[in-house]
This record gives sequence, C-alpha cells and structure tokens, in this order.
Amino acid sequence: MKRHVRAGITAVLILCSIVSMAQEKKMNTLFDRKLRYSGGYGALTNKLTTIRGDFANLSGIYGGWFINHQFMIGLGAAASTNNIKVPLQYSTDPSQNRTYQYGQFGLMTEYVIASHKTFHVALQAFGGAGFTLQYQRNRWHTNPQYDDVTDENWFVVAEPGVQLEVNVFKWMRFSPGVSYRAAFGSDAAGLKDKDLSAVSYNATLKFGRF
Repeated sequence: MKRHVRAGITAVLILCSIVSMAQEKKMNTLFDRKLRYSGGYGALTNKLTTIRGDFANLSGIYGGWFINHQFMIGLGAAASTNNIKVPLQYSTDPSQNRTYQYGQFGLMTEYVIASHKTFHVALQAFGGAGFTLQYQRNRWHTNPQYDDVTDENWFVVAEPGVQLEVNVFKWMRFSPGVSYRAAFGSDAAGLKDKDLSAVSYNATLKFGRF
C-alpha cells in the first residue's frame, strides 16, 4: 500500500514539474519583444528628382527613435530649392517670372539590415502631406511678398526607398539611395499626380546613436 502511495506522490510531483516548465516557456509575439537597445539619429538629405519633367532639387531633414539597432520611427520634411518655372498657360500671373514651390512633411521610418556592419542596407518609407504653390522668384530673396503666394495645393505623398549605408564613424553614416515619390490628390494648375510622382536619387548624412 505504501508503495502505491509513494508512486502516486511521485507521479503527481512529476506532473506538477512538467506543468511548471510549460508555464515558464513564454510565447514570442510581435508586441512583447524586449527592448534591447534604444538610440536615435537625425539626417540631412538632398534629393535630385523631377517635377513636371523639369529638374528639381529637394533638401530635407528627418530623424527619430532608433530601436534595437534596426527600426527608426520619426518625422521628416523636404522642400524644393531651385527655380521650377511655371509654364505661361498655368501661371497665375503671366507677366511675372512665376516658379513652383514643392514641399512635404510627415512620418518617416527606416528598417536597417545588419546595422553593425560597415556596409549595409536601409529600407525607407515616408508618408504624409505634400504641397505646391506659385510665387514670383525674382524678388523673393530681396523683397519677399507673402501675399504673392498663389495656387496653394495640398495632397498626400507616399515615398518608399532603399539606401546603401556606410558606417563612417560610430556617430555618423553616409547613405546614398533611391526612392519613388507618389502623389495622390493634387489639383494645382499644371501639377497633377503624374507630374509630381517621380524617382529621386539622394545622398544622406546621418548623425546620432546607432
């Protein structure tokens, strides 16, 4: 009888141990992974692209929180810096030298593959608002007239891209790349979605804790 009791107690103890071990094993899910590292960086970027088929230079800035040496989430903005001449048929004042101004701002994300290696790849995705307007470029730098701004136009922008990234220093990276800007809902004179959507070639410097 005692032998059966001991065997029963032993079986119960083994069963309890198995249940305890099973409970200790935690299922890995998308939202409960441990935060192993937290840093951040900012970036200065310049893009060569086209608007209405004409050359456009876009200067920008972005940055944000860099998680686990892989994922950055933050904000970004960019705007055109050169003269993008408005054709006479679309000008709000044909007697003036009107130019298009382009800009965009919104959410910026990057996913960095093998961030610790000297050469690696970064995947980008921008999403936010874009705008265009017309203004008289000749007098803007000497005598700006903000009431001279016309044909203000707002729309949605999505811009995925990829970069080849180089770790120059621990705190600085150089990242040339390419992206595609897609516009949705533009209704400016001479600037429909297809006129604003184009490939961009960029060069970027990033500074921060990687």
